[in-house]
Amino acid sequence: MTLELKRIIEALLFAADRPLSTKEIRQIFAEATDEENPGVAESFRNVREAQLAATLEELKVELDTQQHSFQIVEIAGGWRLVSRAEYAPWLKKLLDEARPHRLSQPSLETLSIIALRQPISRADVAAIRGVEVDGVIKTLLERDLITIVGKSDAPGRPMLYGTTQRFLEHFGLRSLDDVPRAEELRLQAAALKTAEQKAESVAEASASAAAHAAATEQNPKSE
Repeated sequence: MTLELKRIIEALLFAADRPLSTKEIRQIFAEATDEENPGVAESFRNVREAQLAATLEELKVELDTQQHSFQIVEIAGGWRLVSRAEYAPWLKKLLDEARPHRLSQPSLETLSIIALRQPISRADVAAIRGVEVDGVIKTLLERDLITIVGKSDAPGRPMLYGTTQRFLEHFGLRSLDDVPRAEELRLQAAALKTAEQKAESVAEASASAAAHAAATEQNPKSE
């Protein structure tokens, strides 16, 4: 049964156009039917997620050991069958025409900010980058790399943005913790936020002092 289970999982990953989690694979086994050979599908009906996870790891080791041109990787909370990096030159030539255009530097910078500071508003992204980001946000939304995740409590209730499952798939990440240099970028973002808060405090103190000075000039105390 283990060998047959392994081959079924391999076929599922080969046919899928997205990563499959063990929960999704378990659901497929639970609902699969075969009218010609009903007993075959029925025999895998009650397979457990733990068994699927163990079989996936076994299949991963098998593909690595036998040095196949493809491998199983864990991406975006699921498992996917992908080609190995050493075959990139030939695959790139094959797929370049079908691929969407690469992300521009402004898009990558904006996406990094959203990934590390999400949920975040368009205005906050623009403040961090120092330029308008309307066009970039629109592009990232169209490519399903970010999505609207809610509304802020700030005046005007601006939309808040966050990354999508497609973002993890696009960059081959298991989770946001796998974002390159994530810790360093988080520290930079935290430092920037602290600087912003200090600037706001200074501005408020200056405004308060100016108001007090104006009030004193209008109503000087008699000596």
